[in-house]
Amino acid sequence: MSQSLCYQPHIRPAPATLIDHHGKLQLGLFDASIADLNVTAFRLHSVMDKSVSRLAQHFAYKQFQFVCISGPDWLLAVAIADVRYVCSGFAYLYQQGKPTREFARLAPLGFGCLLSDSPQHGEASMGKGSTQWQINCAPTGWTLRVQAGGLVADLRLDFDQQQPLALAAPTGYNGWTYTEKNNALRVSGSLQLDGQALDVHSARGGIDFSAGFMRRETSWRWSSINSLQQGQAFGLNLAAGVNETGLTENALWYDGQIQHLSPARFEFDRGQNTPWRVTTLCGEVDLTFRADFCRQEKLQLGLLASNFRQYVGHYNGTVRLRDGRVLQLQNCLGLAEDHYAKW
Repeated sequence: MSQSLCYQPHIRPAPATLIDHHGKLQLGLFDASIADLNVTAFRLHSVMDKSVSRLAQHFAYKQFQFVCISGPDWLLAVAIADVRYVCSGFAYLYQQGKPTREFARLAPLGFGCLLSDSPQHGEASMGKGSTQWQINCAPTGWTLRVQAGGLVADLRLDFDQQQPLALAAPTGYNGWTYTEKNNALRVSGSLQLDGQALDVHSARGGIDFSAGFMRRETSWRWSSINSLQQGQAFGLNLAAGVNETGLTENALWYDGQIQHLSPARFEFDRGQNTPWRVTTLCGEVDLTFRADFCRQEKLQLGLLASNFRQYVGHYNGTVRLRDGRVLQLQNCLGLAEDHYAKW
């Protein structure tokens, strides 16, 4: 069955606000970023249809922002997550054949942590002094600044009017999640490690803005690529376990154009360093992934728990474009992730 017959999602015009002035949530795949979520207009209800307290609603809301930038043989990843009870963040620079530099911080109750409430406006930051990272959001792109143990970055990811993946989906019985991703973005600026500059001219980057009232216990598998293929910018985002209520957050970008993809399947042995297989239902993607590095964290903090593994490695296989062309990925640098969270 051809992809055109197998998977044709309905794309809605992006509303001015995700929550309208009546408190109604807009759900679906959208054709553009939503600058204003207007979360304060939303009233969360219990599973028995009773309004929860403002305090309970505050602690039920989760959000995170993530930036990944890939060069020919290096990858920089930076994350900030606010789950209300605690805020966490990490930054690392992977270089093929060299030790990976890793940095991480925890902020109980979010003290010293800031998250933007919009993918187009505001600032997210973590840490202070000699170890800190900051993400600034704007309608035309995101800026990433990092200062941590010899790692210094001042980088800009430009949207260049490229359409993002923007999705609002129900989660659980009474929640929802808004996620916005944009991959294969042009990168400019500077990146240094111990005073040595890394070449960012051929680098490509991706952004992830996710927020909402997520399941108390959740898990996902995720795949992300930002690269050049056949001289054109190529990006891939696949996920399984979240945002799958009739729609998916699966998409690829090639030469500035987005292509929505069918549901994804991840086959792997958890905790074993064996290749993954990543495919889609309609056959657009058929890849293997082998990890070179794993950023992992296991936390058990009373009400909270996290079993997190983010892998850097290489993808091989095929990706089929909407027009029938097939891209052959060979040792393409990217990410894979396996995460369980109780928050």
